[in-house]
Amino acid sequence: MQHAHDYLIIGAGMAGEAAAEALRGADAGASIALLGAETHPPYDRPPLSKALWKDGKEDSIWRPIDKARADLQLARRATRIERAAQVVHDDQGDTWKYGKLLIATGGRPRQLQGGDGFIYYRSFDDYQRLRHAVKPGARIAVVGGGFIGSEIAAAMAMNGCKVTMLFPEAAIGARAYPKSLAGAVTAYYREKGVDVRAGITVKQGSHTGAAHALALSDGSTLEADAVVAGLGITPNVQLAEAAGLQVDNGIVVNEHLQTSDPDIYAAGDVASFPAPALGRRIRVEHENAAVSMGTHAGQCMAGQDAPYIELPFFYSDLFDLGYEAVGTLDARLETVEQWVTPFREGVVYYLEGGRVRGVLLWNTWGQVDAARALIAAPGPFDAKNVRGKLPQTG
Repeated sequence: MQHAHDYLIIGAGMAGEAAAEALRGADAGASIALLGAETHPPYDRPPLSKALWKDGKEDSIWRPIDKARADLQLARRATRIERAAQVVHDDQGDTWKYGKLLIATGGRPRQLQGGDGFIYYRSFDDYQRLRHAVKPGARIAVVGGGFIGSEIAAAMAMNGCKVTMLFPEAAIGARAYPKSLAGAVTAYYREKGVDVRAGITVKQGSHTGAAHALALSDGSTLEADAVVAGLGITPNVQLAEAAGLQVDNGIVVNEHLQTSDPDIYAAGDVASFPAPALGRRIRVEHENAAVSMGTHAGQCMAGQDAPYIELPFFYSDLFDLGYEAVGTLDARLETVEQWVTPFREGVVYYLEGGRVRGVLLWNTWGQVDAARALIAAPGPFDAKNVRGKLPQTG
């Protein structure tokens, strides 16, 4: 079957849904279609590792796609883009003619060799599968000590599970947090009953029915009722690459979120965009970037001048701890810690070349815009004069 729309969106996640809403707001009479690979309509991803494990309110995650009055096609995957003809082919043999196209294909979880049967945590289906395994006393192995791994481990422990964390680094969050904070977080997880095994990796996994046996790098074996892996994602750039679009750690876009083809845009986890405050391109895998970028992409597709120049922020909940962060959180940079209460409330600044490149707001709230302004400021900043720049009052 052949279809034709003014605007076509490949990907029915947060970025795609936000773009559809923005398109409808900017072009009331336009025809809009979304192709989504999942069987579910658009939903918010952060609750999958946060709020749903506290309140279980699944009805709260669905995004308001009805506002876009779009043709939403689920369980349908785009397979090829014909740029010259402005046509997209899908896995059901249909073709989709477009005026403007948005690629919002997100990413796919990285997987472990020998990790058959693991839950590579990314989707609502993954959440439901894990939810089925979670009950008091259930043995849950969490592979990964980064963003998703730390959230899932906390969520499982708060639901009465016996949690073991496995990761190659020396501490939880070691790649992002300064060494002292990473060590304190690791100690905090152990206080909460999590068996944290730093410096340990999974060599092989096997399972019989619902039980898993993990062969670990220290020679031991771990049994678990479920294994959850949070190892980051790889952007889904295959369509763009095959179409000849410029790709470099994501689909390369300009400030208007246009790719190297002016009729094709990209947004969300898959897009590599210019970040003027950092002086380089970045690709961000968090909610704020997905929704805001999707909105700007939709506006730009409809002909508005709506450049995406905002530095996105992200946030996390870890037991009773929480944070918001802006910019680059890389423990290899110079870090300056400013604590009200050590490792419970404070600010961490990440410095490079006399500039602030990232800000971690640890249990410090309402400072995201001030952190953005600090990152954009020319400086020069050093370990002495950056202290006290945040939080700002008034």
